[in-house]
Amino acid sequence: MPRVNELGDLEITDPRAMRTLAHPVRLTIFERLQRHGPAPVAELAPEAGTTPSAAGRHLRQLAQHGLVVKSERMWKAVGTGIHFEPAGDAASQAAYRALANQLFLRAHELPSRWMTEDEPRLDGEWRRVSGLSNARMTMTVEEAAELDEQMEKLLEPYVTRDPSDAPDDARRVRLLRYVMPEAS
Repeated sequence: MPRVNELGDLEITDPRAMRTLAHPVRLTIFERLQRHGPAPVAELAPEAGTTPSAAGRHLRQLAQHGLVVKSERMWKAVGTGIHFEPAGDAASQAAYRALANQLFLRAHELPSRWMTEDEPRLDGEWRRVSGLSNARMTMTVEEAAELDEQMEKLLEPYVTRDPSDAPDDARRVRLLRYVMPEAS
């Protein structure tokens, strides 16, 4: 079963769990539960574009791999984010790529949707600190790992903070981070 790390991320290493989560309907349900909290199947089904009975089957599959839990009539995601890594075998690599591909497909539309829906409504200060950073650099795999570790440490206080403890003027902010080494 996956474990939840100190940042609240569900750490997934089992290729079967990755393949289960890579299904678009299950990923939609899982992300909905992570973002908005527990919900009954009847509420999740229309948001996932499916029937309550099909949503129930998808939730049971997620639960088999420890990705969600059911308490009475409510379903809850385990963890507030996900971190997944493949093992060295081909099945694990394939499952990793399937899940990564689904996540990339979902994330690629977020910036343009943000530009049309949210950015125009921001005040000047939020507009000034928002936007895109696209940097290209040369580094070793060790340096890339160190950079990732440093970024995790910088983000930790914000990722782990309970929303009720945030300052009154705080907003939810999404930070997309891609690390894409170029093939030689």
